[in-house]
Amino acid sequence: MMLNSPTADTTIVTTESIASALSQAIHEHRLAPGTKLGEDELSDIYRVSRTMVRAALQSLSHQQIVEIKRNRGAFVAQPSLTEAHEVFEARELLEPRTAKSAALNATPEDIALLNDHITQEHAALAAGDRGRALYLSGLFHLEIARIAKQQTIADMINVLIARSSLIIALYWRRESALCESQAHHALIKAIADNNGAFAEELMQSHLVDLHSALNLHELPPVGQNLKAMLLGAAPTQETS
Repeated sequence: MMLNSPTADTTIVTTESIASALSQAIHEHRLAPGTKLGEDELSDIYRVSRTMVRAALQSLSHQQIVEIKRNRGAFVAQPSLTEAHEVFEARELLEPRTAKSAALNATPEDIALLNDHITQEHAALAAGDRGRALYLSGLFHLEIARIAKQQTIADMINVLIARSSLIIALYWRRESALCESQAHHALIKAIADNNGAFAEELMQSHLVDLHSALNLHELPPVGQNLKAMLLGAAPTQETS
């Protein structure tokens, strides 16, 4: 979704577009885990009521990427180290079988879409936009779940990938793992060849490698200038 500047005033902001813009900012690591999401400040940034902001934050809390603390407000979630391991262990259980199913169901259009994701991911890396590359990598995994035609499992993977983005922001230790693009290329080839067993094996190996790139570190300092962090990431507004 294309996002306008917070200063844009020619279109109409919705609760859904606020939630989408904040979600993308979290996935792209422009909003770090632990960042306070003040209703007053977000209302000012998006030029909407606190009621709309509150509804957007509640939606994100249901996706487990925002935590609402009683009498303290809303914060970008901070998964613990235990949660980090649990999330990746769950992905290691679900996604290999999903890759196998995707290999049995993929159409040429699906393969073209996966290749386009990789092209965009490489462009983001070349531009030095690590957060955008991670966001696109997550979408790549979601597309594989969609191709597998297993909606219930795809919904679970969607939540796990959202949590993974927060976990990577906190516990990533091996920057080179992000650039190991051969894993995605090999997955696409296995899926295009309808080689379900090999796609399953490759996905398992890929996720174990990502899991191994996590390490417990002192939590990074949390910035609080929401307007600066969200500049250029206000929600697209819908014309009436």
